[in-house]
Amino acid sequence: MNLQTQLFLKKETKNAIDYSSKIVLLGSCFSENIGNKLGYYKFQVTQNPFGILFHPKAIENLITRAINLKMYAEDDFIFQNERWHCFDAHSSISKSSKNELLKNLNTSLEKTRKALLEATHISITLGTSWVYLFIERDKIVANCHKIPQKKFLKEILSVNEISESLEAISALIKSINKNATILFTVSPVRHLKDGFVENTQSKSHLIAAIHHTINLKNKTYYFPSFEIMMDELRDYRFYTEDMIHPNKTAINYIWEKFVNTWLTQDALSTLQEVENIQKGIYHKPFNEKSEQHQQFLKNLEFKKEKLTKRFPFIKF
Repeated sequence: MNLQTQLFLKKETKNAIDYSSKIVLLGSCFSENIGNKLGYYKFQVTQNPFGILFHPKAIENLITRAINLKMYAEDDFIFQNERWHCFDAHSSISKSSKNELLKNLNTSLEKTRKALLEATHISITLGTSWVYLFIERDKIVANCHKIPQKKFLKEILSVNEISESLEAISALIKSINKNATILFTVSPVRHLKDGFVENTQSKSHLIAAIHHTINLKNKTYYFPSFEIMMDELRDYRFYTEDMIHPNKTAINYIWEKFVNTWLTQDALSTLQEVENIQKGIYHKPFNEKSEQHQQFLKNLEFKKEKLTKRFPFIKF
């Protein structure tokens, strides 16, 4: 008896990820889940330098500014709740010092440009089609920073607007890195504060726009994170207590689908080596001074040295 419908995912062979790959992850909070996994397994990752970005316009803005090195100035910031904020970045980037925020953002722009230039794979996770326009500056923001909602207009991006934004993102990336593989995905996190119907509409716009944009000849792809959550894991036991975010089991399940689709066989073998070392590092012995544990530590160091000789960028 089969109690689950499963997506068939074709293994990528031409542009797969291995341990020489340099991966940039931008977008919604689900990109953090996958990015953290890649980091744990010691891949070369640059992850959300401006914090979580939920919609395509915010990601397009970051990539545009980074590629053109359009630096920030103090008048780009706003003061709210005793902290300085930038409308282009997540609140986690905000600082109590305006100068510190300015320095951090401009440094992040330079790092982002370098990462995009060197990237073999760029993963973009879209969370919502809903955007907020800050009325005073006539500007779509990445984050409202708890500024009163009356100062914003809420709008939904059309499929055409999202398609244009994604095409601009692809063109910008290809203008400095024609060999980069771009991987789009839609976050399975439901934005229910917008409303149930509104969330469905929002996700539909994203999915339709991505499929209008992807072009395998141009090395742009789609990974169905959203569909895996909605169709294979259609049960609330795969959500956290808020019934909105995927829980650890769901994240691990989608991660497993991702690596089996996008990683080379050699990379999967190396990943297993890294996992064994990581488990050894976090192992807590009953007796730290025992001969058995000392031998365990020696074996662990040997495994680390053997792996880091092959991949010098790996640090434990």
